[in-house]
Amino acid sequence: QVQLVESGGGLVQTGGSLRLSCAASGRTSNNFAMAWFRQAPGKEREFVAIADWSGLTTSYADSVLGRCTIFRDTAKNTVYLQMNGLKPEDTAVYYCAAGAYSTDSSTYGSWGQGTQVTVSS
Repeated sequence: QVQLVESGGGLVQTGGSLRLSCAASGRTSNNFAMAWFRQAPGKEREFVAIADWSGLTTSYADSVLGRCTIFRDTAKNTVYLQMNGLKPEDTAVYYCAAGAYSTDSSTYGSWGQGTQVTVSS
């Protein structure tokens, strides 16, 4: 089992930036993808971005493409989500997940506790 701890959320104005971090520990010897999902109040959890075990293959949701960048520090078992040009609709709890490469949240067994991102208009 992989344990995940997110950090970096907060309150930011429209157009601002945040960098989220997710540190993995535990059974990190296996190669695994790391992904970000988010869940706004009253909405389902949705995919944001994913990086494969090497960090060289990535994919993004259309809603964040061009504004967010996911990257990994494999030596530190940490994945980051750099978010720029934030909009009020980006407000959500952001979750980190680890597992097989997938944009489907139901396939992941390891999740972090979540970090709140709030974008004010």
